[in-house]
Amino acid sequence: MSIESELIARSQNQCELCGASEQLSSFVVEPKTGAQADDCAWLCATCQSQMPQAASLDQQHWRCLNDSMWSQTPAVQVLAWRLLNRLSSEAWAQQALEILYLDEATLAWAQAESKSAAEETVVHRDSNGAVLQSGDTVTLIKDLVVKGANFTAKRGTAVRNISLVRDNAEQIEGRVNDQQIVILTQFVKKSG
Repeated sequence: MSIESELIARSQNQCELCGASEQLSSFVVEPKTGAQADDCAWLCATCQSQMPQAASLDQQHWRCLNDSMWSQTPAVQVLAWRLLNRLSSEAWAQQALEILYLDEATLAWAQAESKSAAEETVVHRDSNGAVLQSGDTVTLIKDLVVKGANFTAKRGTAVRNISLVRDNAEQIEGRVNDQQIVILTQFVKKSG
């Protein structure tokens, strides 16, 4: 039996979070790999679209967690716990979180943050608030004294093919005068 077939049978072909019956597919609950059905949940497109950390949550849609948090399926329990935590500023979500019980292994899974989720939470923005991506070209908006390299990177200098500092939203890396340097995002603007 395929993983998809197991998920359909387990969920009775309904979204395991909200109960929808259209646009359903498998969703791997990280940091698991999806190698088996127990690593996955059967979710609708609406639920899946709000899973990334950076996605805004439709608070009314997620009231369905009051029911789905009681699922016997660990993957569904993990998703419910994570979503309730993201919604914890809402009184109803905080109350649900307080009564939700997860065994030790399931709680450890729920608390485990995948690398991709951590990366999604760090958003690099230039001085104007534009989102920066690896490979972008930026322009310096002021003269910058480069410590340890004995030169000043002049205002207007284009820095091509930047890379993002993974754990710091205020820093990028790029080449200026054939030197790889760290640049604060507040001193650049995205080009083109």
